[in-house]
Amino acid sequence: MLDNSIILKLESLCARSEEIKVDLSAEGATDNMAKFTQLNKEFSEITPVVNLFKSLQDFEEELSGAKELLDSGDAELIELAKSDISISEDKIVQLEKDLKFMLLPKDDADDGSAYLEIRAGAGGDEAAIFAADLFRMYSRLSERQGWKIEMVNTKTSEPSGLKEVVVKINGQGVFKFLKFESGVHRVQRVPETESQGRIHTSTVTVAILPEVDEVQDVEIDKSDLRVDTYRASGAGGQHVNKTDSAVRLTHIPTGVVVECQDLPSQHKNKAKAMALLVAKLKQNEIDEQQSSIASERKILVGTGDRSEKIRTYNFPQGRITDHRIKLTQHNLDQVMDGDMISICQALLTENQLAQLSNLEDNT
Repeated sequence: MLDNSIILKLESLCARSEEIKVDLSAEGATDNMAKFTQLNKEFSEITPVVNLFKSLQDFEEELSGAKELLDSGDAELIELAKSDISISEDKIVQLEKDLKFMLLPKDDADDGSAYLEIRAGAGGDEAAIFAADLFRMYSRLSERQGWKIEMVNTKTSEPSGLKEVVVKINGQGVFKFLKFESGVHRVQRVPETESQGRIHTSTVTVAILPEVDEVQDVEIDKSDLRVDTYRASGAGGQHVNKTDSAVRLTHIPTGVVVECQDLPSQHKNKAKAMALLVAKLKQNEIDEQQSSIASERKILVGTGDRSEKIRTYNFPQGRITDHRIKLTQHNLDQVMDGDMISICQALLTENQLAQLSNLEDNT
């Protein structure tokens, strides 16, 4: 059964839905397009919740009517009522669960794009090679999802690895699907350079940062910012290595450093670097706010800490294990080819279940 506070919230949403309908149909509603668009957005967000709540009310009414038939004295009607009661009760339980999920606090960044950072950790050349493998995995996932990858910065490693790669992944719901990828990814396999056939363990660090809608959302004092320009390295045509187009930004108070050298234009590289810097500073603010309450809540599917070992990729066994939710799959080849929606979805579901448990504990 839904808690009274949840019912009151649902009733409030129903009332708000009716208010918006009136506002949207009022004469001159489109005179202020910004307000009209905002109302439409709000209406589209609450309508699924309102419709589900109305369905719940309908089934509760049916359940009440069926229970009344139990006192009819008609054996046939009583049997029919028992069947209807069973169906209605099952449906009510499911609808209440669905409504609780829909009322869980929403991360405003879920619907937007995200920055992906991959850095080789322990393991030398093998770590760099695995960093490149992970970048391919996320690139293939992006292709499957219809997302677009925008390069920000890369640092290659011989013979075919990546010391570091930073990209922006543009698309609907990118951050929602990838936000639990932050942490240490461990690989166990026989490196190409290993002549004795011994299995090595290497690590790669992944970080996911939500895009900040407006750079102005985070104020940066110019005196706190150091801007360095240098010549880009790597592939890029004749322009590379001939002009100081690459940009490095250092936020002096926090020590956060970002670089961008993917574009031939210094101005565009600086704009990209600034957007990434803002995303990092914004995330630092959020992390600081959440750290004060982290000890008071159940950790969901991990802290998102970059030092936390979250997943192991065991190539000899074809196994991938996510340690946070104790999920093991034996489809490593498919996952490395970007078929990882099931893992992302399992993490999201586990997170929602933990949030729901916290919500029920606090009501």
